[in-house]
Amino acid sequence: MTQPIPIPHPRRPLRVLDAFCCQGGAGMGYHLAGFDVTGIDLAPQPRNPLPFIQADAINFIRTHGADFDFIHASPPCQRYSRAQKIQQREHPDLIAPTRAALEATGRPWVIENVEEAASELRNPVTLCAAAFGMHTYRHRLFETGGGFTFTPPPHPAHWAPLTKMGRPRAAEHFAHYVGNFSGVAEARIDMCVPWMNRDGIRECIPPAYTRHIATQLLTSMLEAAA
Repeated sequence: MTQPIPIPHPRRPLRVLDAFCCQGGAGMGYHLAGFDVTGIDLAPQPRNPLPFIQADAINFIRTHGADFDFIHASPPCQRYSRAQKIQQREHPDLIAPTRAALEATGRPWVIENVEEAASELRNPVTLCAAAFGMHTYRHRLFETGGGFTFTPPPHPAHWAPLTKMGRPRAAEHFAHYVGNFSGVAEARIDMCVPWMNRDGIRECIPPAYTRHIATQLLTSMLEAAA
């Protein structure tokens, strides 16, 4: 049975928890939609422009998650990335414990991760940067819960080839902002993350993704209130 989405007090902005926030790409999308965003991360995040608490994200969700109207969680993806598998490095599974903590809050939520984590996610929705007018593809998967679902924008055909990693983006190509990529200044403009450095960009969720999610969350809440 799908539970109803809790309706926040109409006189205050929705409170969003951005768990595993890094430099704040996801949080910025919710902020631009008018939400009151707090980022949580185990490591210091001096580049994150939004309110931030340094803490273990899963423990924070367990203790304080119910105090928020919506929770976004982006557990580290190293366990699922191709590079880590090639290098045979072991990383913990954080998706399952994150999900368990989110489900216990009774709040609507999303878990975001890379395509390689598809087998660990439940009926995920794919977002593509090209659908938002960016010159990259950057597929990310989103599992939803707590009574919330959303519809992605139409997924455009991938007509442009990707410039090889580490090289400047060629004319008529799309960029591949991963690893030690070239073109930090261009990536900042392309993904609308001017405050980020290379480390933040190669990990980040473009704010356009979460602004799209936020818009549909507001619609869901208005429909629940009608």
